Amino acid sequence: MRIREAAERVLFGTSLDEKLAPAPADASDDAPGNAIVTPGAPGRPRELAIRDRGVTVKFPGVNRLDDERERGVLLHFLANHELLAAELMALVLLKFPDAPPAYRAGVYAAMREEQMHAKMYLRRMRECGIAFGELPLNNFFWRLVAPVETPMEFVTRLNLTFEQANLDFSKHYAALFREVGDTGTAAVLEKIYQDEIGHVSHGVKWFRHWKNPEFSDWRAFCGAQRFPLTAARAKGIAPFNREGRRLAGLDEDFIRRLEVHEQSRGRTPAVCWFNPNAESEVAAKLGGIPYHPNRHALALEEDLEILTLAWCRKDDVALMRNPPSNEHLSRLKVAGFDLPEILPLARMDDLAGRKLGGLRPWAWSPDASRLLEKLAPDISPSLPWQWREPLPAAWLSKEIGLRLEEMLGIGEGGTLCRSVDETMERIDALTGRSPALVKAAYACAGKGHFRVDPGACRDATRAWLAQALAKNRAVVVEPWLRRLADFSALYEMDRSGIRLVGMTVMENDAAGRFLGSSVAHKWGSMLPPEVAAFLFKEAEVMAWYEERIPAAVAELLHGYTGPFGVDAMVHLQAEGSLSLRPVVELNVRMTMGRIALEIRKRPAFRNGGTLRIVRKRDWAENTGLTPLSEPERCREFVAAWQHFHPKV
Repeated sequence: MRIREAAERVLFGTSLDEKLAPAPADASDDAPGNAIVTPGAPGRPRELAIRDRGVTVKFPGVNRLDDERERGVLLHFLANHELLAAELMALVLLKFPDAPPAYRAGVYAAMREEQMHAKMYLRRMRECGIAFGELPLNNFFWRLVAPVETPMEFVTRLNLTFEQANLDFSKHYAALFREVGDTGTAAVLEKIYQDEIGHVSHGVKWFRHWKNPEFSDWRAFCGAQRFPLTAARAKGIAPFNREGRRLAGLDEDFIRRLEVHEQSRGRTPAVCWFNPNAESEVAAKLGGIPYHPNRHALALEEDLEILTLAWCRKDDVALMRNPPSNEHLSRLKVAGFDLPEILPLARMDDLAGRKLGGLRPWAWSPDASRLLEKLAPDISPSLPWQWREPLPAAWLSKEIGLRLEEMLGIGEGGTLCRSVDETMERIDALTGRSPALVKAAYACAGKGHFRVDPGACRDATRAWLAQALAKNRAVVVEPWLRRLADFSALYEMDRSGIRLVGMTVMENDAAGRFLGSSVAHKWGSMLPPEVAAFLFKEAEVMAWYEERIPAAVAELLHGYTGPFGVDAMVHLQAEGSLSLRPVVELNVRMTMGRIALEIRKRPAFRNGGTLRIVRKRDWAENTGLTPLSEPERCREFVAAWQHFHPKV
């Protein structure tokens, strides 16, 4: 028998016996024939026809593997995959008769092994009480692999993607089945695992033969993928198996990169981006000048952009200016982060044409709108996180918090001033009794604050104000309060309304500059006892943040979709009583408090802790912190997590 005849029988046969009759080991390849056109589906009996809506399975854990029916469903799914693999190998033999004889011989040998794999699964499946064809059969493999136009594409899609993923699955589930006493299924999976090492090895050999020799294996592999196939599909839904990949001949660089690489396997990903200098960019635009971030601002963007991972889901895309090393990503994965797809900003065009689930920048400032506008057509209009024009300038300034205070009827807030004389007049009205605090309109994280004490040098104050007003167009003047505790309420707003995501306790220095954001199961447990008692018994704190503030913000930010946060404080009045200032600032963007809440959702961080931003120069002194940024590559800042003791 010739290889062509055996391949035709496997691909076009209409009975299972015909398709799985062992192809002879000594078949000749002296007459490969003409190339065929890819059929719409392989030949099959009616009950085994593949379809778009076939059954997929959730792979059971060890606690469910003793259920015969559930095992049978899993084996039914796997038997179809092995049969499809044999059919696809037959297809490539018939589509590419001019491929190198040594390559064709390897494909033919693998086809024979796939026939055997399918028969082994079928035997075990019948023993579990399931008949082949009893459940609908999925055409996913066929749909993604059959259209290949070159043997190189076939090697990339089948050998280096689907069969590589099976190195994880088959080894892991062989051990699980053996653990529960099902030695028969374990033996099948162990045999398949050994054969898959050979199939992947065959693919690696020819992939290297055909790829651009100037490219690394990893670069060539990623460049050859076409969505919805991605490099992430080369990993199985099981623990990552480095040993099997080494035995198959994959190099260490490829293995390390694949281990931390993630990309959506079907769910449309949201695209997330960290732009923490949003307020500064808006201020520059108001001043009619181009925004050019200084060294400090650039360091802030790059050193802390790893925090994007906090609000990304596993299948999302995180755009990064300077992606972290694979070693650091591996550390984050061990620490409990599910990694999203990380895409260098310079390769943003790779997203062109992909269906997207929305856009999630830190803030909708002009830079975010410009950068993300090209992705707007790829988002379904039914989804909430659409591209939008930049937020109104006032929404990213201190002014929006004053508007919220006014709507809520809060009398102790600040005053917006737009000139030096107006500001000095307001300062004079306050400093007769106590110090005043001046905040630049577009300052954030407590920077751009200036305390004016009674009797302070007027020339120095006017000089600071002139500089702040030139850059920010406005400042806010408010009484200096004796703060006892700072906290934040974090929200998500969409078409359906406003949801309180959680509460955090902030750590600020004496000047009000941000030091950290703490989260725990009960946020009140992190407050001083007398402050917590005051908030929950006297101040009706949750009525403010669950009812009054959301109702006001829904009107104030009409049409907005995305995150926002309300900073607040408890302070000590002159007579010694406590007082709640329910709105210190309204931040219409992502915040460090929201980041802390999102990090705490990871199992390894459930006990709570504090998100800290540490100066690089002080990093060596901060022992006991888990770095989130990569300290070795940071220029000025390191984002880190300080775990709480489990009792907190």
